[in-house]
Amino acid sequence: MFYLSAVTLLWAFSFSLIGVYLAGQVDAWFSVWIRVALASLVFLPFIKFKGVPKTFITKLMAIGGIQLGLMYCFYYQSFLLLSVPEVLLFTVFTPIYVTLIYDFFKGRFSPWYLLTAFIAVIGTVIIKFSGVNENFLTGFLVVQGANLCFAIGQVGYKYLMEKEEIELPQHTVFGYFYLGALVIATIAFILLGNIDKLPTTGLQWSILTYLGLIASGLGYFMWNKGACIANAGALAIMNNALVPAGLVVNILIWNRDVDLTRLLLGGAVIMLSLWVNETWVKKKVTHKSLSH
Repeated sequence: MFYLSAVTLLWAFSFSLIGVYLAGQVDAWFSVWIRVALASLVFLPFIKFKGVPKTFITKLMAIGGIQLGLMYCFYYQSFLLLSVPEVLLFTVFTPIYVTLIYDFFKGRFSPWYLLTAFIAVIGTVIIKFSGVNENFLTGFLVVQGANLCFAIGQVGYKYLMEKEEIELPQHTVFGYFYLGALVIATIAFILLGNIDKLPTTGLQWSILTYLGLIASGLGYFMWNKGACIANAGALAIMNNALVPAGLVVNILIWNRDVDLTRLLLGGAVIMLSLWVNETWVKKKVTHKSLSH
């Protein structure tokens, strides 16, 4: 939980930084490419080329391509259609995808994990549910594309690390994750990018550098490492903890109009779902697996 909680705080700033300083000002496809390229540089010095099975490398690159590459392609486009709070709101379905995909990989269905995920969804819907603009449907679908990619990637990484007997430290192979994402981001930028809308200010370059090296470079490694440790229910809940965290940052720094009562009530429901998962669901699922 430490890794997931730390990254949640780290990523809480990303939504507003993108929505306020980059969306509509810097080409979204370039933003995706430079962020992934910088993230790749962080782990490139640690990457191990010898003794790593080619099938493992291929799978890890595919996971990176989906979780980071494709996800960012959807994610950055969503800020052109929706406000920051709306993007945050529409991510509430991610924990449902996480739980269902993890169960699919395991060849089972765990309704108890799904229960905790649904409680978290209720909490996030309470936080922000108001009128939406004319781009509602398109924006909603774009965010769901990002949610699905993020869920598939993190669950795929967790499943891969559980299944493969790789004795190497994770930081020595995680570079392949970023290289897979870089392939997707490069193709997207070449086909769809607009070189006339590159960053023009030092602030924009600074934000992209932070997002690439820190939020992505360190963030995704810590998040996926935490995903390997946490159970599926806790992983689903922490996905939704990003919503209140992002809204709090939006309120305190950029003074966005958010209902504080809803925020506190919804945050309490999310914490309840985490408590239910850690004190009841985890024990119930463990006991069931041992009895079999």
